[in-house]
Amino acid sequence: MISVLVVDDQVLIRAGLAALLRAAGLIVVGEAEDGEEAVRLAATLKPDVVLMDIRMPGMDGLTATEQILAAAEPPAPKVLILTTFDLDEYVYNALRLGAGGFLLKDTPPERLIAAIHTVASGDILLAPSATRRLIEAFVDPPAAVPSPELGRLTARETEVLRLVGCALSNKEIAKRLSVSEGTVKTHLNRLMAKLGLASRAQAVVLSYDSGLVKPSSR
Repeated sequence: MISVLVVDDQVLIRAGLAALLRAAGLIVVGEAEDGEEAVRLAATLKPDVVLMDIRMPGMDGLTATEQILAAAEPPAPKVLILTTFDLDEYVYNALRLGAGGFLLKDTPPERLIAAIHTVASGDILLAPSATRRLIEAFVDPPAAVPSPELGRLTARETEVLRLVGCALSNKEIAKRLSVSEGTVKTHLNRLMAKLGLASRAQAVVLSYDSGLVKPSSR
């Protein structure tokens, strides 16, 4: 059963979300009213998913996301950003920091529950093609030469990273490389561990930042 930490500075919203999640059979292990409390509770409660607001007094949700994922021992919690602000830059920054997805607060309850299950399983909530377009819109110009950090990867892990950056699913990568989906998942987990990545979305961002994948012409 999935455990969730709810983070929101508004007590009524926080309580309402917690009640909704419990009614759906999820375990709400804690509630935090700001980023600092979220970081502390995530470290002690070790939830599967952190439902994170972005704009809060003091430490915001993006900073809290970064600190939670940086301090977490494997397996790190999955962070689902929930906010009223529909801005692409927020989405991009959340993905870059390792968040597993992004939803608006007017999302229907059933979609929110489905989203928590999606990110808990390790998948990106946004469609891969949409994630790729978003990252291409904000990513820095690609490096002229591959990043030295990629030198820690085997040739096959590097190829898997490149194909993840090209928005291919595990099934599509398996077909391209003539291996099983399980083998692709193993390579992906290993390369993410070597590079200190917390989510598949971060792997996509790194594939662009390192120059391994070049943005398409826009």
